[in-house]
Order: sequence, then C-alpha cells, then structure tokens
Amino acid sequence: MATGSIRASFFELYTPKLVTLLREGYRLPDLKADVISGLTVAIVALPLSMAIAIASGVAPEQGLYTSIFGGFIVSALGGSRFQIGGPAGAFIVLVSATVAQHGVDGLLIATLLSGLILLAIGLLRLGTFIKYIPYPVTVGFTAGIAVIIFASQIRDLFGLTLEHEPGPLLPKLEALGKALPTASMPAILVAITAIAIIVAIRRYRPHWPSFIIAVAVTAAATALVGLPVETIGTRFGGIPQSLPMPHLPPLSLAKVVDVLPNALSFALLGSIESLLSAVVADSMTGRRHRSNCELVAQGLANIVSPLFGGFCVTGNIARTAINVRSGARGPVSGMLHSVFLLLFMLAAAPLASYIPLAALAGVLAVVAWNMAEKHEFAALIRTSRGDAVVLLVTFLLVIFRDLTEGILVGFAISALLFLHRMAQAVEVENTRPFAEDDRADGVTDNRRPYETDLATDPDIAVFRISGAFFFGAAAAVGAALDRLGEHPKAYVIDFSAVPFLDSTGAATIQGFVRKARRQGAAIYIAGAARPVRRMLLVHGVKPPAVRFRTSLDDAIAAARDRTKSVEPAAKPLPV
Repeated sequence: MATGSIRASFFELYTPKLVTLLREGYRLPDLKADVISGLTVAIVALPLSMAIAIASGVAPEQGLYTSIFGGFIVSALGGSRFQIGGPAGAFIVLVSATVAQHGVDGLLIATLLSGLILLAIGLLRLGTFIKYIPYPVTVGFTAGIAVIIFASQIRDLFGLTLEHEPGPLLPKLEALGKALPTASMPAILVAITAIAIIVAIRRYRPHWPSFIIAVAVTAAATALVGLPVETIGTRFGGIPQSLPMPHLPPLSLAKVVDVLPNALSFALLGSIESLLSAVVADSMTGRRHRSNCELVAQGLANIVSPLFGGFCVTGNIARTAINVRSGARGPVSGMLHSVFLLLFMLAAAPLASYIPLAALAGVLAVVAWNMAEKHEFAALIRTSRGDAVVLLVTFLLVIFRDLTEGILVGFAISALLFLHRMAQAVEVENTRPFAEDDRADGVTDNRRPYETDLATDPDIAVFRISGAFFFGAAAAVGAALDRLGEHPKAYVIDFSAVPFLDSTGAATIQGFVRKARRQGAAIYIAGAARPVRRMLLVHGVKPPAVRFRTSLDDAIAAARDRTKSVEPAAKPLPV
C-alpha cells in the first residue's frame, strides 16, 4: 500500500505537462491556437537568439540551435504548460566569461555538466527550495545583468573599433571610452532606427512583432543603401542552411575539472531563471507548474543542446509571457516555436547575412532596459533598510564581481536578516491576561478576567513563550527566564503560541528545568503541539522532571494542587 502511494507520487511529480494536456483532451481549436502562438514566439525568438549568441561571444547560429533543440525538449518534457526555453540574456555574462577562459569547447562541456547537475537537482526534488530565493536578490541580480548586457552592446551600438574588449565592467568602460573616436555614424543611425521602431511599435501597435520588424527594416536599408556597417555576414560569414550532426566536444578530466565552477553557475542561474519564468506563467494563467519536473527537462535540454553546438538553455520570462498572451493552450506551442525557428533557418539563412550588428545591439539594449525592473528597484530601496542592503549588495556584486557571488551573498544576508527579525518576534510574557487571550473573531476587548489571585500568588509563576523558538531566539528567551527572579513552588510554561522549536530552544528549556528542579519547583508545560513536545522529550524535558498538560487552565489547576500539597519546609527535589 505504501509502495503504491510513493510510486504514484513520483509519477505525479515528474509527468510532463504535455502528457497531462493530452489526457485532458487536445482538439483542433487548441492546435490552431498553439500554431499562432508558436509562430508569434518564433518571430520574436529569431533575432533574440542570434543577438544573445553574438553578445555571448559565439556564432549566431549557436543561439538558433539552442532554441531549436533545447526549446523543443523544455516544452515537450517540462513541468510547465507555457514555458519557452532557449538562450537567455541573463546568461550573456557567464557564457562570454566561459568562452574567454575555456573556449567554445569549454562552454559546451560546461553546458553539458550543468545539464547533469540540473537533472540531479530535479530528481532529488530540490527544486522546491529555489522558491526561497528572496525577492530583493532576484531584482538585484536582474538589474545587474541588465547593466552588464547594455555595457556589452555599446561597442556595436556605436560601431567602435576595438582589438580586445575586456570582460569586467570598469576596464570595459575604460576601453570603450578610449575607442570613442572610432565611432561609426552609420552604425549609430542603424541602432537608433532599430530602437525607435521597437519603441514606436510597442506603443502604437503592441501586438506586432517589433523585434523582427526592426531587424528586417534596418537589414533592408543596409543592403539597399549600402551602408558601411558590420553585419552578420561580414563578421561571421553568414548562417549555415543545415543542421549539424550531433557530436561530443573533446572531453578530458582536466577540462571537466576546469569548467566545473562554470557549470555550477550555469545550473544555479538556470534553475532560478527557469522556475521564476514558470511562476510568472502560473500567475498569468492560474495554472501550477511542477518545479522538479521542469528542472529535469531543463537538465535534459542542456545535455542535448551542446551536442548540436548550442549552449545554455533556460526558461525565458519574456518569451513565455508572449506565449501566454498569444493564446497558447499548452506545451505544443513551445514545440512549434522550435519547429518554426528551424524552418526559418533552413529557408532564410542567406538573408541573415544582411542583418546589421548595430540593429541586434539595439534589440538587446531594449531587452536590457525592460529587464532592469526600475520601479521594483526603487520600491525596494524605499521599503526597508534591510531589503535595500540586500538589493544593493546583490546588484553591485553582480556588476563588479560575479553573478553567482552576488546571488549567494545576497541570499546569505537575507537569511541573516530573516533570522534576526524572527528572533525579535519571540516574546516571553509573565502577566495574565496574555496578549493572545483574545477571542477568535478578532475582538480584542473581551479578554479573560484578570486573575488577581494568580498574579499575586508567590507560589506559582505563569508565563507564555510566543513565536518560533529557534537558535536565534534561544539566548533572549533564556535571559528572560533567568530575569524572573522569584523562586516559586511551581512554574507553568505556556507553549500554545510556539509553532516551532529547534534543538537549541529545547536545550534552553532543559537548562531552565534543571535549575528550577534544583530549587525544588515543579514545572508544567501547557499547550505544546505534538512536534514541539517531541523535541522537548528528545532533549530530556520529560516526566517526572516536567508534566505536560493540554491547556493552560489545566496546568494552572495542577500547579495549584501541587503547591497546596507541598509543605513549606519541603526539601528541594533531586535533579
């Protein structure tokens, strides 16, 4: 019986949404809607895939391979109905750094290793923990990535001539500043035209594919007028009109060890980006994705993608949102988006040679502007000092140090701030009526009558611990218990407002019980939930040293009976 339930749970967790969709029934109207949405997304993804590849330091066709093979697998096997996979702007920094350090073969090996890591994360069901990445961290690293993406496009936006463009931001800006005299006015005009077309279409015709229109217009103008600007053809020699055969990059143990840190960074960022994209799709549609199934699909996509020359595959928030707005019914839309990209590449590859790099740089400049989340950034700065610190630390580390370092440090600071806030929320009260003796309907003026006889009874000390009693609050609670000062015959500790108790908190109570027993006092614990009571028992807080009661009134009644039966000259109880 138990085995069957575990097996059912496993299949439920890892069943692709495509299978779920087919079980529910997939009809011709659904297919028509997915064809339209898939075509719309493909039109947007075509220039973006090439632009991201070029900005990442690889050939433009590698971006297309990533969307074709990786995007198809993400949609076919993923845990989200609407996720669109492919190259993402968030990876430009990491990919370009990997290419600079280890070459294209190193990038392909790192991508393959990141796929294995993502596959393991999904199968170990660790995808659930990705949701604990704090919001200020996500906003900070997204804004940092936007700044770096824009900085990486300055060269092509202005048509600058550079022998070598440094990777870090400050040396990059210094080199770009020195190269400003080489700026090309035709390239600047092409970039401005592309950006102006995108902005105008988004304002007046938001349903039109602004990226592809901007690229097509500027490419046609470049070819017809003969503008002296750099194009895909002049830099890369065009795009092949066929697919490569699958092959493994040259593998060696030394190479694997060298690129392993890069693979870990790819896996960390990929899991965060993919699940954030799936959450956005859920919020737009009211559906729920399967996070671990999604990570397994992302892992498989990153294993297959480098076999065909592609690189990091992840869920893309912008393309996923376009997919939803275009009326997609399920994963078939994402699969068709990859098929349409393949058809575009096979049929129109020669035309891609005329696309000016300044136009693609303009596309990525708009993408970076939209990624920055400017309103959210400003709101977090004003919200609280803690959130502002986390946001700025993450943002600055991403820009000037490393993306992974920014995420990890931001997460660590957020965790410390959370522990500090939780520790401050724990209270110890020793005067009835307690703050939580209010009625369940929220009326706060109908507390229990004040028990003067209990408040003035020197033989019984009653106090309540409220809040999560964990290691961060143990010292404060222990100090509060020590400050009680008096030595009554019985202590009543109300645990009804303690939702969680860890081993440090239980050890603190154990120390208090030991001290009270040396004074000859009886201890009663009231209202402890089953997990809290279990933790106390494990740490030795158990009868006969203490007695448990289900309610505070029962514990007080038992303590009164106990104090009445104890003679004033009674000796202290043995520990």
